[in-house]
Amino acid sequence: MPRRFTDANELLGDLLDRFEAGTANPIGYPDYGAFASVVATDAFLKEISRAEESGAVSLARGRGLKRNEIAHIRLASADKLYRHVGRTPAPEIAGDAAGRLVAGLELDPRLKDAVAGIAAAWSKGKTWNAFAPADADRLRDAFVLAQAILDGKHVNVDYRTFSRRTVGNSKTLERLENAVVRLLGAIIDLPPEAKPRAALRAIGLERFAPPLLIAGRIDLEATDLSGVTPLYLGMAPTEAGRIRFREPPAYLLTIENFASFNRHIIEADPSRLGTTVYVGGYPSLATQQALRVLADALPAGIPIFHWSDIDPDGTWIFRTIEQAIGRNIRPHLMAPEIAEALGAIPSMKATPARCPAGSSIFELVAYLAGGNAKTLEQEELDPKLPPLVPSALKLPS
Repeated sequence: MPRRFTDANELLGDLLDRFEAGTANPIGYPDYGAFASVVATDAFLKEISRAEESGAVSLARGRGLKRNEIAHIRLASADKLYRHVGRTPAPEIAGDAAGRLVAGLELDPRLKDAVAGIAAAWSKGKTWNAFAPADADRLRDAFVLAQAILDGKHVNVDYRTFSRRTVGNSKTLERLENAVVRLLGAIIDLPPEAKPRAALRAIGLERFAPPLLIAGRIDLEATDLSGVTPLYLGMAPTEAGRIRFREPPAYLLTIENFASFNRHIIEADPSRLGTTVYVGGYPSLATQQALRVLADALPAGIPIFHWSDIDPDGTWIFRTIEQAIGRNIRPHLMAPEIAEALGAIPSMKATPARCPAGSSIFELVAYLAGGNAKTLEQEELDPKLPPLVPSALKLPS
């Protein structure tokens, strides 16, 4: 649809906007039917004529009875129009802002590569992650925070303390977490569909780690809990080393969803044949470390399972836990045939986890990468026990 204007400066500015966005010779049109008065029309035409005289634009006339009217205005020379309207070219603004963005910072080369992409967007008059060139000083903090994460300075530090120590303000990370995750996502493996807060939690950045919820025949160090029989225990993930298996569990099962966790231990395994752990969506780094401690305390023959939604997010959570534990785990109630029977094709396509062919989730990942794959939330399924193993296995001494 033709762009029509009654303000000459707006028209000329629009020509430059579209030129910066990639249009070689943009055109604008006078909106003759919308001028407030003959005086307004004359002022418009006078300003356009001045731009033509400078060589910045060329004018096309109408035909027939309208041969004396300006039909449209075409950009002839961007450089001359910039000078005519007194506007600094976007590439020049972008270059200056990009320079301020990282001046004096020692950055990972991969972070430096991101600057080129940001400058390219700014050169076209666009924003990057809602940041314009005028926001360069604020965006600079996102680079500082991202570099600190790559340097491991976030490990074992809570969210706000890390922000305060890194950039001098405890709330800056909260304001910049979208940009920080976007910068890091091109460098380290982050779940692409996770919200920024969840993605940062997966690599260890959170206010404080949520409690580890665990159900099974377990004790705490020398304290015998067999007479207490709680539904489950809640404890700080860093205390996982205090857990003792009273007897070898038939399985270790991690569950993403809280409702499914409760239903499993109440309905599927009221006798606590296995050990069941709630991981709370994308598991925090502290939870990942706790799972590694629990897995290392199991006999080698005890199978480990994970139960998530049958969707791309579920495969990312599965792979996060599998990598944290450091050995193959098995999907529980996460199979293509279940999705085909009970699921639905999602309205939006998402990217499943990247995983090697040797991973037990590989089949589901391949299925979800297909064009007609169905997804299913785990709450839609009734809980059931994983395949059991003989209870004669002994714990390592």
